[in-house]
Amino acid sequence: MMQHIRPATVLAVAALLAATACTGQASAPPGFAGRQPSVDRGAGGGGADGARAFTLLASGDVLPHSSVIDRAAADADGNGYDFRPMLKGAAPLVRGADLAICHMETVYGKKGGPYTGYPSFRSPPEVAAALRATGFDSCSTASNHSMDDGVEGIGRTLDALDRAGVAHAGSARSAAEARRPAVLTAGTGKKAAKVAHLAYTYGTNDIPLPEGQPWAVNLIDKDRILADAREARRAGADVVVLSLHWGTEWQEAPDDMQRELGRELTASATDGRPDIDLIVGTHAHVPQAYEKVNGTWIVYGMGDQIAGAMIDDEGAPAPRGNESSMGRFTFAPPGEPGGRWKVTKAEFLPQWFDPVAGRITDLDDPAAGDGDRRREIRDRISAVVLSRGAAQDGLVRGK
Repeated sequence: MMQHIRPATVLAVAALLAATACTGQASAPPGFAGRQPSVDRGAGGGGADGARAFTLLASGDVLPHSSVIDRAAADADGNGYDFRPMLKGAAPLVRGADLAICHMETVYGKKGGPYTGYPSFRSPPEVAAALRATGFDSCSTASNHSMDDGVEGIGRTLDALDRAGVAHAGSARSAAEARRPAVLTAGTGKKAAKVAHLAYTYGTNDIPLPEGQPWAVNLIDKDRILADAREARRAGADVVVLSLHWGTEWQEAPDDMQRELGRELTASATDGRPDIDLIVGTHAHVPQAYEKVNGTWIVYGMGDQIAGAMIDDEGAPAPRGNESSMGRFTFAPPGEPGGRWKVTKAEFLPQWFDPVAGRITDLDDPAAGDGDRRREIRDRISAVVLSRGAAQDGLVRGK
């Protein structure tokens, strides 16, 4: 059994692990929404056909508890909700990547509210505009909270992301949408890299998917994930990135399911080419390890990028719930057509959300004050990220 982490002001409520099932793949129509970074921003040299390398950054759960919503209202100074100030600390790194992926864990409520935190989240739709302003190109939307407000909540969320210009993967408004993978573009013209973003969750807190709409939320199923990845590759994806909402909350080490599924997914290949090029995980609410498995990087869990102050299952304060990492990977084009785009540089970026100030804080900024505390947080995140030998495979802490 898993229990969802809740803000310190809310009593404990258990969230049962939902059984997995097979659904279709979700996407954002028309399949691309991003800042379309220039090919000149790509890192490194070109491939056999002149394609350029690019950097992809992924970050953890955006989880607006009631305290986070209140902070956004205060930052808006009476004019709705403004989530941009709390995300501002991440913006330089997010915008510095050629492509950036986030995880929108909650669904959006009706315009004007009411908006709620744990246990059934309904977030202000202004979150979407803030994600775009921060520099995110796509968000995974499959989580255990995807059904908190039914299909209406899914629709409002995807509508708001569309208006903001943020692609999405993991939930859908129609069967047709569910069949289209979200495709991001790194670069311009015929030589741009096409990146397919797929997303799935372990369950929806025992809330059943709507009758006749099994495609509303993608549930983890190994065979379906691989079928979707292969279809994306056949459709022209150079790189396939998989977001998984999985694992055991509060547990820094990947659990048995994560390790087994990760091994199976990374071992799958078609014509000698891996079906999946990168796996990034969410849900555990604490940083988890990075590991290279079968030649493919897995980020088991990035932790919460945005969340209120938390308590653990025993009622104790849990500051780890506001610690996270962002993963940044440089993909270089193959030396010959049809080959694999390989990760030539793998980096992690420790991150802390100060729940009192309501801000993402630069742990390396000497002017931010309280250097000893920030150094302690940074070192704790680093130790967890590197706990499965990732440094030996070249993972480094980025700047």
